[in-house]
Amino acid sequence: MTTLALVSDVGGTNTRVGLARDGIVQTDTISRYRNADHDGLGPIYTGYLASRGNPECASACIAMAGPVLDGTGRLTNRGWTFDRHQLGGATGAQHTAILNDLQAQGHAVPALPRESLHKIVSGPDGDDHSAKLVVGVGTGFNAVPVFSTDTGRYVPPCEAGHTTFPVLSDDDLSLARFVEKHHGFPGVEDVLSGRGLERVHAWAGGGAEPLSSNDIVAAIDEGKDPVAARTADAFCRALGRVAGDLALVHLPFGGVYLVGGMANAMRPHLVRHGFTEAFRAKGRFSDFMERFAVWAVEDDYAALIGCARHADGLIRS
Repeated sequence: MTTLALVSDVGGTNTRVGLARDGIVQTDTISRYRNADHDGLGPIYTGYLASRGNPECASACIAMAGPVLDGTGRLTNRGWTFDRHQLGGATGAQHTAILNDLQAQGHAVPALPRESLHKIVSGPDGDDHSAKLVVGVGTGFNAVPVFSTDTGRYVPPCEAGHTTFPVLSDDDLSLARFVEKHHGFPGVEDVLSGRGLERVHAWAGGGAEPLSSNDIVAAIDEGKDPVAARTADAFCRALGRVAGDLALVHLPFGGVYLVGGMANAMRPHLVRHGFTEAFRAKGRFSDFMERFAVWAVEDDYAALIGCARHADGLIRS
């Protein structure tokens, strides 16, 4: 039976909506809406479906940039809340789901085209049932494991960005204390995110007023500023160390996948600034770390792909 699903990627600024058939996003149906022009998600979805002739959707799945609990999501940057009942009412779909945006990325990873993957650290591919780990570095930080089993694919919600920033060296301790002064707690996300990069740059410059993350990345790209170089060293090594810790927790023999705007912006610099060494530096488990490949993902439709796959699974389960 052919099935149609509404899928949506809800970010802090824009919401994208499209249709998927049999788990495959129909890219020619995707529309983008500015959140500031709407009072909530319901009007966006009813308006979108009306513009498409009100097709009958068997399922609907949306990914939200914020926490999701018991079928209710909260969009962090706007304070919008939306639940599965509202999603069903706006779309007419019987089967509905609301995912955290990184969960959606996790559902997408097994289906991403090879050309959207850039290898950062070499390692085996694993088999179809090997766990994977998706690490999101963007406005915030989070990581989710992806478990493919005989009974289905499972991507549990996580809040990895709010764990304690790991400290090994004197520089790590100095950076952690610098961050702690501003937030009262040195969390991973306070270093490994867009605003985290700004804090790292301020620390690397001796407490000077930070640049924007875009300007910092541009300075790192140029390769002439010693403060930018120190910033890149600290950021890339911290990301390698945290990703390595998470790999030991979840054992992703199917690979670690870096997603998000900051991950892609820093991708050309990761290896040169010590990511691989930090990822594998686990003492007597250093050789074991060679079992995990690390990839950077560059696919603008990944969250929609994940929603489409999850929505299709809801119908067929």
